[in-house]
Amino acid sequence: MPWEASIAAQLAETREVDVIVPAPGHPVVRAPIWIVAVDGDLYVRSWKGEAGRWYRRAHRYGIGSIAAAGTEQPVRFVPVAEPGLAPRISQAYLDKYGDSSYSRAMTRPPAADTTMRVEPAS
Repeated sequence: MPWEASIAAQLAETREVDVIVPAPGHPVVRAPIWIVAVDGDLYVRSWKGEAGRWYRRAHRYGIGSIAAAGTEQPVRFVPVAEPGLAPRISQAYLDKYGDSSYSRAMTRPPAADTTMRVEPAS
């Protein structure tokens, strides 16, 4: 299911979103993360790699929400394993967040190994 264009644009332009990820029998995890767009799709990565609690839950359960600008969007998290897409996502991080040690960290392991596409939940 594709994003509504206005929502995708708003999320793509937002500097930081909150990712909200539930897990059965545990409190919800909420964490601020960066989000980028490539070809109209939205992508996130875990700065801590697989050590990121929100990432482990999103990867395991595949559902959650993204909150930004006073709205919350239910989403599905889909792992990305397309090798040709990874460099474009990395470049999107550098283009959006500038050339800093933080943005460069998002372009290489362990963060780059945790790339997930964020899709609207149906």
